[in-house]
Amino acid sequence: MRIDTRDELEKCNVGENLDALMTLDPRGYGVCRILYAGARTYTGEPLTMHAAETLCRAVHPGDMVFILTGFVLIPHKVPEMDGTVSAMLLARALVRAFGAKPVIVCPADSVEAIRRCAAVVGLHCYDDLETVKALPLSMGVAAFTKDAAEAPAQARALADACSPAAVIAIEAAGANALGVYHNSAGQDVTALQAKSEALWDLLRQRGVANIAIGDLGNEIGMNSLSDHILRYVPYTAPGECSCGCGGGILSAAAADNVITATCSDWGCYGMMAALAYLKRDMEILHREEMESEVMRVAARNGFIDMTGSLLPGIDGFSTRMNVGIVSLMRQCTAYAVRHSHESDRWFGPVLEKGFFSGR
Repeated sequence: MRIDTRDELEKCNVGENLDALMTLDPRGYGVCRILYAGARTYTGEPLTMHAAETLCRAVHPGDMVFILTGFVLIPHKVPEMDGTVSAMLLARALVRAFGAKPVIVCPADSVEAIRRCAAVVGLHCYDDLETVKALPLSMGVAAFTKDAAEAPAQARALADACSPAAVIAIEAAGANALGVYHNSAGQDVTALQAKSEALWDLLRQRGVANIAIGDLGNEIGMNSLSDHILRYVPYTAPGECSCGCGGGILSAAAADNVITATCSDWGCYGMMAALAYLKRDMEILHREEMESEVMRVAARNGFIDMTGSLLPGIDGFSTRMNVGIVSLMRQCTAYAVRHSHESDRWFGPVLEKGFFSGR
């Protein structure tokens, strides 16, 4: 990635800040750093800014955008919060940034809670996608089948009816090459998951702009990093899963644009913050109060933390931690937006020194 101009330097470093925040490693076991190294090599520049620019090129007023999410966990057999919380907030961001028409595609388990969270982000929520197209400040929700035999027909029906401008997968379960879905421990959770990669693969074949966000390798899109993930991430390689299928947990579905983060929601927030920077509109990225309220409403309506807790949490991280990440992303991005040219005397001399010329 070569940087030659003042604006390129600023944009790159805003993206670097957001990438760093989404890959903070409170757990300390390093998987988020491993994934990021592979994704950064694949993308060649900050992941958040790259994905946000992809959306800016693809999405225009009135365009439909599909958001695939909803990983169902054992033993309670209910969806986790990671992925769906940020999907709700992304729906709001897409309406603000583009006047788009977001549609969340998820397992039926998630639908009622998504309807209730929609009010928190200020959107009307409809099952009828024609109504979403017709009315302002609206989003859709579509329950996707868990029956693999039914999935291709439903995928074609959705794709033909809506012709989305982009599709974004956030913590969406992806089957391995043998068709088996796994949780993070390598257990078989195939029966619980929406088979939405049938829709993902169809839209990608049709050339629809696509962005996959994940935090381990068992999510839709992560096969684009297969060589790196298979080498360095546990349970992903053939024979390493615990279910006996012999296929490992790595998803077989690939993506053209990939974001990896400590938890998928943080990767989505980074992309939204980058979009706020590119659009020079900080209201695209939600405020801290909305983050905590969506988490609370999701928890009250049955979504669980990765740990199984019904208290608001995302991958073991509390409301306070998630609000802190959003707050830091807002502050870093808002500074660049609001004070962009106050340090102009530095940009030229920094570029002349050549540190960034080959990066």
